[in-house]
Amino acid sequence: MKNLFIFLLVIFVYNDYSLAMEKKPYHHLPNGTFRNPEGSPERNMSFNWSYKIFNKEKKKLNMEIPDDHVVNKNVVLKNLNKYKNDDYVAWIGHATFLIKLGDTTIITDPVFEKNMGPLIFGPKRYVDPAIDLKEIPEVNLFLLTHNHYDHLSTRTIQKFPFKKAKVLAPLKLGKYFKRNGYADVNEMDWYDEIKVNDLKITFLPAVHWSKRSLWDTNKTLWGNFLIEYKNKKIFFACDTGYGNIYKELGKKYGPIDLTFINIGAYNFYPMSPQKDKSTYHTNPEEALNIGQDLKSKKVLGMHWGTVVLSLEPIFDPPKRFKNASNQYGYHVDDAIIFKIGQLELLENIIK
Repeated sequence: MKNLFIFLLVIFVYNDYSLAMEKKPYHHLPNGTFRNPEGSPERNMSFNWSYKIFNKEKKKLNMEIPDDHVVNKNVVLKNLNKYKNDDYVAWIGHATFLIKLGDTTIITDPVFEKNMGPLIFGPKRYVDPAIDLKEIPEVNLFLLTHNHYDHLSTRTIQKFPFKKAKVLAPLKLGKYFKRNGYADVNEMDWYDEIKVNDLKITFLPAVHWSKRSLWDTNKTLWGNFLIEYKNKKIFFACDTGYGNIYKELGKKYGPIDLTFINIGAYNFYPMSPQKDKSTYHTNPEEALNIGQDLKSKKVLGMHWGTVVLSLEPIFDPPKRFKNASNQYGYHVDDAIIFKIGQLELLENIIK
């Protein structure tokens, strides 16, 4: 009788657990971690990371910065003030943008430190942010895509001057803001929607991963943001690799007017068995392919020209991005490259 009771209890618990898992989305795993959308590419198990090899290969890169890569800081500050009442896009560096839409000024993945890592560790910038953190205009919407050090900076979060800003962050990343006194923190799962003033923000899947230490791989979510404003759609995709999910998103949410997407940090050869190819960072051609899948009218390349995270020549990404544009249905001017510090009115980008 006792054995029968135990057997029935096990069956009940198993069935209850199975039912609970059936209700969970595919990207939620039973152990509380997350995974990429169904059918996404898997990391090649032959990839063997080595700091020794990386640093050896990094020394071969030409680190000379062209004069026209960076806008003079005084010009940046002047433009931010001149166009403070207009809708604009300004590149601060890497994945950090200021995007002003109506009454909402957005900052994306702000990192203002010299290095992309804890304390004094991690890859160091070879180009400073366009302006200092204390010089940014008032921000009322903070978008965070994931927890990697080159996107989530705890030092920037601690020192951020506008903690009344509404924060939108992936699941399980709200703690970094709540512990630092932010007033309005919202964790989002894929396909969650939030209204902010006259904007509609949807958090969408990306092909990436998360990790900040040896013990937290994929314990927090990652993703892209779709911003809808005055019948325009802006897609902020950083970081991501290529995946079939973008065809699905294009069908559901396209056409997109402007897509921001990573075009750097894709070459890890010879540690990776394949040159110029990364599971979790699109190369310039894959970035254009995602734009094509999203039915995006314009594509803006980012996540390059700021810090060495991989081994492609540091100014190859924009060249390849422009050169491949026609292959993916874009006019070369629709594959947009900014200088660090460049500000453009939205009406001049999305026409």
